[in-house]
Amino acid sequence: MEGPVSTVSTPDLIDQIAELAGHLNAANARWLSLIAEFDRRKAWAEWGVKSCAHWLNWKCGLDLGAAREKLRVAHALEQLPRIAEAMAGGSLSYSKVRAMTRVADTATEDYFLNVALHGTANQVEKLVRAFRRAKESQELSREAQQQVNRSLSWFHDEDGSLVIKARLPAEAGTVFLKALEAAENALPPPDVSAETCLEPVQSHTVRRADALAVMAEGFLASDQQSLSGGDRQQIVVHVDAQTLKHDHAGRCELEDGPGVAAETARRLACDASLVVLVENEQGEPLNVGRKTRTIPPALRRALRSRDQGCRFPGCTHTRFVDGHHVQHWAQGGETRLSNLVSLCRFHHRLLHEGRDVVQVLDDGAFRFIRPDGRSFDSPTPGASRQIDWMQLVAAHQARQIRITPRTAVTRWQGEELDYELAVDGLLKRAGSAKNVSAETSRSD
Repeated sequence: MEGPVSTVSTPDLIDQIAELAGHLNAANARWLSLIAEFDRRKAWAEWGVKSCAHWLNWKCGLDLGAAREKLRVAHALEQLPRIAEAMAGGSLSYSKVRAMTRVADTATEDYFLNVALHGTANQVEKLVRAFRRAKESQELSREAQQQVNRSLSWFHDEDGSLVIKARLPAEAGTVFLKALEAAENALPPPDVSAETCLEPVQSHTVRRADALAVMAEGFLASDQQSLSGGDRQQIVVHVDAQTLKHDHAGRCELEDGPGVAAETARRLACDASLVVLVENEQGEPLNVGRKTRTIPPALRRALRSRDQGCRFPGCTHTRFVDGHHVQHWAQGGETRLSNLVSLCRFHHRLLHEGRDVVQVLDDGAFRFIRPDGRSFDSPTPGASRQIDWMQLVAAHQARQIRITPRTAVTRWQGEELDYELAVDGLLKRAGSAKNVSAETSRSD
């Protein structure tokens, strides 16, 4: 099977193409299972990225949208064992599996698998679209009912907490959940030591609450024209100068609110409006200075032109970025271009609250260092090795995966696929599964 491809006979060429396609299918299945486990462990968080998709974009060269789709398929396959098994055996391509995972469930998995094994990828895609349209037409009456019943209410609990109750139509609800998920991904990685006392479900609900606050902050930041008065977007922090400089005990608190860490105040002060207030020993104001910005507009334009978005390794964010002082101005750092770097809100928090640091190299580039001394842009730990396709074949043989030139070949013989009949069969299977579920719920 080795040697220049120009010397391979046409029949052998066909066999090698078909067989290697099967090996690629099996390798794709393995790769999807690996990234699903990697995502489940949240192992990507130690690289300072927002999500597994961002890690794949950075480390594996995938487009961010493609990375998210790969992860969706990877997690969907965990609920579709027979489709996953067929792909792992080399019989199903990623294209077929990607299409089926959009709509298949335990009730329809076998039906879709049979069509995928005997049909082309185009036929599978067409069946998926037809099935989805049929299901959507069944849901139109439910959509009207959802619109009538939509509502949102809130009240303040005894401890002052805001309690929110909402009922949203499915479409608006999906948009809300997507926004909540994106906001949750924008949060810094959870503090494991602080969350050990929380149950897993409780820890997740806490992050959702934090994410909702991020959503509100994002709306205020992007919709300033519709809100009058600059103070409505301000967060006022009172902090002693010595606390800001040296992180020793002293006042550091939100106006009319609780205290915050000095490092949080430094992050907010990196790129904010500042008002210097001089007080006497009794806390009475003696002098209030003019409000100034730490980064003037001209310098901000130069910073934006140079960095073109967040400079943290692997980050793709170009909006909602802050100017970060490499050496903080409160500790003597100058507000000049060589001492500034653009960071998105997520990575700005990481550098302050996460205790990571940024260094300016001799050539003006930036290096981001973890607390343990490793740089974020260093290669992934582990010895690198070259894998050619013959090693791939050997690896599959060692795992008892038998792939032949016929394994990945579609079994379609040119017969016509009756899409109407196929969709009807899928709807019946899906309906039967719902009825069984309803009966089980009533018996419980």
